[in-house]
Amino acid sequence: MELKDKRCVPCEVGGEPLGQREAAGLLAQLSDEWTLNEAGHLERKLKFADFVEAIAFVNKVASLAEVEGHHPDIAIHYSRVTIELWTHAVKGLSENDFIVASKIDAL
Repeated sequence: MELKDKRCVPCEVGGEPLGQREAAGLLAQLSDEWTLNEAGHLERKLKFADFVEAIAFVNKVASLAEVEGHHPDIAIHYSRVTIELWTHAVKGLSENDFIVASKIDAL
């Protein structure tokens, strides 16, 4: 099953984050715009024509995050948006991060 077709599942505090090999395999299923940042979190930077387009996109991400119950950190700088995903409960990456990233790719 493709990531975009999966649903996020609740993570338990103290659970294990994905290993590097698992994370790399899931990262390969996302668009090339996603990277692992210095903190080891999934990150994507997007550029829009203007502030209104950036906010419209962020609102779509917010709706998606609410449905999935898994929320990214979002930074907005006029027409630039940075999305950062990681799972606080496991202090690292979980499959949920990649599921949400995949659904963001589809927006």
